[in-house]
Order: sequence, then C-alpha cells, then structure tokens
Amino acid sequence: MDWLNRRHALGTLAAGVCGAFAAPVMAQAAERFPARPVTLWVPWPAGGATDVTMRLLAELAGRQLGQRVIVDNRAGAGGTLVMPILQQAAPDGYTIAQLPQPVLRAPHLQKVLWDPIRDTTPILQISGVTFGVVAPGGSALKTLDDVFAWAKAHPGELTVSTNGVGTTPHVVFDELFAKRGLGYVHVPYKGTSEQMLAVSSGQVMVGINSNGFAPFVDSGRLRLLVTFGEQRTKRWPAVPTLKELGHGIVATSPYGLVGPRGMPAGVVAVLHEAFKVAMNDPAHVAELAKYDQELAYLDSEDYGRSLREGFAAEKKVVERLGLNKGG
Repeated sequence: MDWLNRRHALGTLAAGVCGAFAAPVMAQAAERFPARPVTLWVPWPAGGATDVTMRLLAELAGRQLGQRVIVDNRAGAGGTLVMPILQQAAPDGYTIAQLPQPVLRAPHLQKVLWDPIRDTTPILQISGVTFGVVAPGGSALKTLDDVFAWAKAHPGELTVSTNGVGTTPHVVFDELFAKRGLGYVHVPYKGTSEQMLAVSSGQVMVGINSNGFAPFVDSGRLRLLVTFGEQRTKRWPAVPTLKELGHGIVATSPYGLVGPRGMPAGVVAVLHEAFKVAMNDPAHVAELAKYDQELAYLDSEDYGRSLREGFAAEKKVVERLGLNKGG
C-alpha cells in the first residue's frame, strides 16, 4: 500500500513538473509568430497605385516580422473579393488583407454571404486616398460644371469610367448626377492604369478614380477637374474640392489591414507593431506622397470602431440614394 501511495505521489509530482515545463513551451510557441511567410491580399490589380504602395509596405513589415509578407492580388467586384478569402482562412495571422471602403458599402447594395464587421479582425488603419474627376488633356471639359452642362445638352450620352460598380467614385458621381436629374453611361474598369489609358485616349469622356491618375495629370495627358478631399491637395493646389464648390461631399475612403474573424490578440499585436513601424518608414511615406496620400494611422481598437461607424454611415448613404437592392 505504501508502495502504491509512493507511486501515486511520484506520478503527481511528474505531472506537475511536466505541466510547469509545458506552460512556458506553449507560450514560447505562441510567441514565435510568425514562423512562416504571411500572405497579404490586395483587392486591386498588380501595378496600380495601391498595389505598389502595399508591396512596399509588405516588404518593410517583413523586415520587422522576420518573415516575408507575400502580396497576392484578387481584383474585381469593386475591391470586395478579399472577403470570401478571409471567411475561409484560418484566424492564425498568416492570411491578412487590405480592406477598402467598398467592402463596407457592398452589403447594403446587394446580397452577400459575408459581413465586413463580423468576419474580420481589425489590425490597423494606414491611409486614405485622393479621389478626383479627370478628362482628357485636350478635352473641352475644363470644369465640373462643364461636365454637367455637356450631360444636360446631350442626355444619356456622357461616358463616365470608374474603378467598379458600387465603389466610392461611382457612388459619389451617381449622387452628383441624381441631384441634377442627369444621366450618363457608366463604364467600370478593374484597374486604374487601364482606366486612365481609356480616358486619356478618348475612349471615355470622363474618369473618376483615386491616386493612380497622378502621372497622367502631371504629364498633361489628363486634366484634373476636382478632388474629393476636405482640402485642396498639396500636389495640385489649383484644383478645387467638391466641398468648396458647394456639393457638400468629402470622400477619402480610408483603408487598413484586417485578418479573419477570431484572430488571437497576441498575433494581432505582433502584426500591428510590425506594420505600424513599416507604415512610418520614410520610404513608405515618400511612396504615398507620390499619390498625394498621407498617413492616417488608427490602432486596432480605434480602427475597429471606425469600421463600425463607416459601415453604418454607408447604409445611410445607400438608402438616401435609393441604391439598396437587398442584402
């Protein structure tokens, strides 16, 4: 009997010792994240302005993480194709994505199988974009009022290109035209470069998009008629904003990084710190400046709050414009 008691005691002691060693080993395993490359999904075509800045950001963040951050592209559907990827990915931090503003709008425009709030874990907000309306450099359309006047004189003939159905440029332009009872032919493009080439060559009369139009404007191939920010841009200070023209619209489509639903707080913290350092790197700041972008940092908690507020605000906009089609 004493032998059995001694054996039980030794077993208990061994279990305790193993448990004491197991806890730090498990903690150490969790602290090793990332142990392999991280994939960052970008919902725009390769070579565009957002893709270029995100690739640089990924390279800089990889140095902080000690692992490569590999950028993959999933373009189309107005930037919303990252959501199915996040839904299917394990919440282990090895799959993350850039989250653009249209993701907050799409569920109010159509039925989708995902929810941008429920199905994501916020990491951090990075920046916003400069939207603008452009026309060919040699076009007779020199102001936004010229565009309205031409559309009024030629009902339903104005061709207008955007970066996709339901994107911020599409929604803003639709609102401007609806208020004036004007019509236009919408021509959506998947990529900014393709779109800007179409506008500059005269295939379409007007284009609305973000920062990727910068080289075309600077070279004179495109004329920038108006921007959507709170204030005039530093790069094109002579170009007015929608707000100052009295249209009451400010749109910058802030974006950031998210992971799948249910990511561990420790993993989120590692990614947050790496990308925070990367986004403040002078090289990244300089790359953003090429497209008239500035940093708009929010930490994980504040970014999550901003996403929730943005989701609610997009619902109101869609309802006001009568664009909601269920979902």
